[in-house]
Amino acid sequence: MDMSPIIKESDSEEYTNNIAERFRGFLPVVIDVETGGFNSRTDALLEIAAVILEMDAQGNIQIKETHSRNVDPFPGAIVEKAALEFTGIDLYDPERMPEEESEALRDIFRPIRHEISATGCTRSVMVAHNAHFDLGFVNAAVNRNQIKRNPFHPFSCFDTSTLAGLAYGQTVLAKACQAANMDFDNRSAHSALYDAVKTAELFCGIVNRWKDLGGWPLETDAESE
Repeated sequence: MDMSPIIKESDSEEYTNNIAERFRGFLPVVIDVETGGFNSRTDALLEIAAVILEMDAQGNIQIKETHSRNVDPFPGAIVEKAALEFTGIDLYDPERMPEEESEALRDIFRPIRHEISATGCTRSVMVAHNAHFDLGFVNAAVNRNQIKRNPFHPFSCFDTSTLAGLAYGQTVLAKACQAANMDFDNRSAHSALYDAVKTAELFCGIVNRWKDLGGWPLETDAESE
């Protein structure tokens, strides 16, 4: 008797083709970082979270999986007291269990690269709230640790602050979520994982709403005749 697993090729192919086509071969991955300040070259990366998205059979995008790491400040890094007060991070919390920056980045990048390959995409594009801030810190950390396999495009990104301003007239994450009728717990905010999940929900909501309004997929010349 053949005990080989049954592979549903049609579902897999539909998912793979659509997610690759939707963003021009880029896989959107939501990132949030918590840091020791605003200068990506000198200030510490303290937390990083990633939310990998997928597309269902109806063409809607949704959260697939999440990954997060606490990060040990790199040698000589600046950590502003005001930043710790803002984020609520306790660097000396025994339950924090931070990883070295290079190890944390590789742990975050590994499943992203796997998903890029699995979906037929060519690269990942970062989705974040005020995205150039997060992208700047990730790029600085990549350069600092001489990581050769950075899955993210070096400068292109999707900024949910801009998208939410267009869709809801709000640019602050909490207010944009509220305008989108999404729950937002201010007590949980400024955790990289919580903020990344909320940013992902906001991004998915905007993209899916645009699809429902007829904005995607675009009609081809043949379809419009």
